[in-house]
Amino acid sequence: MLASLDGKYMSPQEYLEWEEHQEIKYEYINGEVFAMTGGTIPHTSIALNLASALKNHLRGGFCRAFMADAKVGVTENGPFHYPDVVVSCDERDRQAIKFLQYPCLIVEVLSPSTEADDRGRKFIQYRRIETLQEYVLIDAEKISLDCFRINDKGIWELHPYEEGDEVHLTSVDFRFPISLAYEDVQFAI
Repeated sequence: MLASLDGKYMSPQEYLEWEEHQEIKYEYINGEVFAMTGGTIPHTSIALNLASALKNHLRGGFCRAFMADAKVGVTENGPFHYPDVVVSCDERDRQAIKFLQYPCLIVEVLSPSTEADDRGRKFIQYRRIETLQEYVLIDAEKISLDCFRINDKGIWELHPYEEGDEVHLTSVDFRFPISLAYEDVQFAI
């Protein structure tokens, strides 16, 4: 959930320096900062399940998986977002301290208050990242995963997965039952 911080304009450098001293995370979009508020327990469980599985899958290789505290910069000057899970296999991100800039996989866990933004504005911004190969949206209220994958013609294609399906994340060659993402998740009744 995002909450604007009084519409005060900041340069990208001001934002990066300012945010280091904040108690909560803030996304940066077009000179404005937006507070990141907490998610639900199912949201957190889904992100942790997938991040843990990705970390195990990638262990010993060159790629690295990160969770919600890893900031992604679409460019050096922003926008800056905090995806729920992100993977980078790019040498240029190996020494990153403040933010990643060359991910191959970004995952957002959806909530009713963020779904439109994750499917719309954020996806438009993330598509500007040249190294991004897959953008995954996972529903936190029912078993459903949408994987947007760029094809060899540069077109983003939707690969939807539902209960009982095996998911294939081609950017990191990882196959898993969709149920893995929902392990120990209790849906609201």
